Amino acid sequence: MVKIKPFKGIRPPRELAKEVASRPYDVLNSAEAKAEAGEKSLLHIIKPEIDFDPIIDEHSDAAYERAVANFKRWKDNGWLIADREEHYYVYAQTMEGRTQYGLVAACHFQDYVEGRIKKHELTRPDKEEDRMIHVRNQNANIEPVFFAYPANAEMDAIVRQVVTTKAPEYDFVADGDGFGHRFWVIDDRDTIARITEIFAKIPALYVADGHHRTAAAARVGLEKKEAVLKAGGQYTGEEEFNYFLTVIFPDNQLKIIDYNRVVRDLNGLAPTELVAALEKDFTVTKKGKGIYKPAELHDFAMYLGGEWYELKAKEGTYDDNDPIGVLDVTILSNLVLDKILGIKDLRTDKRIDFVGGIRGLGELQRRVDSGEMAVAFALYPVSMKQLIDIADTGNIMPPKTTWFEPKLRSGLVIHSLEE
Repeated sequence: MVKIKPFKGIRPPRELAKEVASRPYDVLNSAEAKAEAGEKSLLHIIKPEIDFDPIIDEHSDAAYERAVANFKRWKDNGWLIADREEHYYVYAQTMEGRTQYGLVAACHFQDYVEGRIKKHELTRPDKEEDRMIHVRNQNANIEPVFFAYPANAEMDAIVRQVVTTKAPEYDFVADGDGFGHRFWVIDDRDTIARITEIFAKIPALYVADGHHRTAAAARVGLEKKEAVLKAGGQYTGEEEFNYFLTVIFPDNQLKIIDYNRVVRDLNGLAPTELVAALEKDFTVTKKGKGIYKPAELHDFAMYLGGEWYELKAKEGTYDDNDPIGVLDVTILSNLVLDKILGIKDLRTDKRIDFVGGIRGLGELQRRVDSGEMAVAFALYPVSMKQLIDIADTGNIMPPKTTWFEPKLRSGLVIHSLEE
């Protein structure tokens, strides 16, 4: 069973919430972040390289030092203020008429270490190390990670009561994407205690988005625990550094969108040869110049030479009883990217790139038409059930399988590791 707690959030005053809040560090490149960041934007803390002209290496000592200085300045200026009491918070996101309600809470790193916080992706050591440096230097979790939990009727009722009986602390529509963000403070002590009790009976949480931040937070927790023990201090497991910042959503409110692939070359094949090779494992149907979007599992779209194609995987090329074999990313990786195009490692091969479905299939077409890429593949999105099945069985999805939208806004609340 999982362990969560309320915490004293560090967050912007109501009138500054929209100015301070930003998109996550890994959604924008440095140039995009520099163009988007206003004076008070959290981007100056999570992507501090943008404060330099020209932009410097985001992994440089100067960038890490600027992040710490900026966090201090934001607090000194009153752009971020610490709550005096421990709270849970409710964070609601609205996209295209659909709203999802998450509980903002501090989760215990031991649940990740012992497998009660379940992952579905592998992490890269270099990215973990980068996130660790930020957490260690700031002594805080500046950005939350995005978790899911098995929907619980009592938690639904508590959240419903909060959002219908209290005015939100923050309520704004973000510029650019037009998504709505609302945020409530839970300050009733009995409600807070009951939420902790409910989660103590929930068997597992699932990392939806933020595997590197989760792994980094756990490593910092272990590091601080070991430092206390090495110094001969008393370790209780309840120190604030044991916990990290999360937003936890009921699994039945979340929607995964497609995560697509573009490839730079055809591995020496002519377009007609690629189509012929695909016909061994797929039923290939030319769809013309209008964008074709996959309509069901095991149905793919391909854009090649100015034309869209439907690729329907033939019976026997997949295993619907295998949590990994059923995934369309597995089918595409095995039968197309590896077998035909010679791409063996999706994490390191520079011939392939990945495009989140939020950009639309027109982005795939644009990148091929520009000559940057030779072919594009669009996939039917993974379901939450598939994600949970994979995490529960201890399996790992292929890279770049899930894309959750909307992304969590960073800067609405920060968790300090200090007591």
